[in-house]
Amino acid sequence: MALTGVLRPGHVQLRMLDLEEGVRFYRDVLGLEETGRDAAGRVYLKAWDERDHHSIVLRQADRAGLDFFGFKVAGSADLDRFEAELRDDGLKTERIPAGELLETGERLRFELPSGHLIELYAEKTFVGSHFGQKDPKPWTPHQDRGIAPMRFDHALLYGPNVDRVLDIFTRILGFHLAEYVTLPDSDVKGALWLCCSNKAHDIAFVIHPEPGKLHHVSFYMESIDRVFRAADIMAAHDIKVDIGPTRHGITRGGTIYAWDPSGNRFETFSGGNSSYPDLPPIAWTWEGLGEGGGLDVAHRKMHETFLTVVT
Repeated sequence: MALTGVLRPGHVQLRMLDLEEGVRFYRDVLGLEETGRDAAGRVYLKAWDERDHHSIVLRQADRAGLDFFGFKVAGSADLDRFEAELRDDGLKTERIPAGELLETGERLRFELPSGHLIELYAEKTFVGSHFGQKDPKPWTPHQDRGIAPMRFDHALLYGPNVDRVLDIFTRILGFHLAEYVTLPDSDVKGALWLCCSNKAHDIAFVIHPEPGKLHHVSFYMESIDRVFRAADIMAAHDIKVDIGPTRHGITRGGTIYAWDPSGNRFETFSGGNSSYPDLPPIAWTWEGLGEGGGLDVAHRKMHETFLTVVT
């Protein structure tokens, strides 16, 4: 697949009730590498297989949650094109100057009808990985530091107007719908898994009355064995787990959901199916989500906290 336009998830900014406690968790327990701090006090981190300067930004706040989700685009001309199309569709846009985020170029920001802030950017400093860019090493100790995900993978966001969100992502941003869940006794798509690549998904949405809510940020693991290893590390650090280890029917990915010290849910995810834009989306009913194992293959049931706890 020749990727153009939106290339991949690039970063999220998360709110921490205690910033230094959050940094210790994401750096020392999850195993991300701290790459910088800015004048506003924000802390930047990346996973061991990521090449760009950062994917996770943490800031001090009085409530947990997500500030924004950024996607990398192929070039600056894409920012101009997307801005024009978003404005033609009635969405307000904002240009944020280069350098407002460390080592990041100009960003185009807009608010979805779900209440979430999305950013597009074309430039971020390439810092490489500890493997090296030429004749890379077969292993680095960073692969085994903490839970040690390979990368920030996706996020699931809760909010209203997901039908309108689906239209914006597919018609304007060029994503395709990989899977969806219909609401009980309805044909309404209440949960969406969307892709700009051929991964299982790059972003997901669930209909919810409150706007701008975060369900989880997901980190990709090399294998299901690494997910099991993550479970051991979570237990050793007394991290509260929501679900798992188990496997989703939706996406077919191995998973654990747990909470960071501020109450933001995070996921360690592995595997997952492949999705291509020429394939029709996989449809799930509400019954299939629960009894059919869409959420939890092992237990084939809904989980109340999973469906209701957001930040």
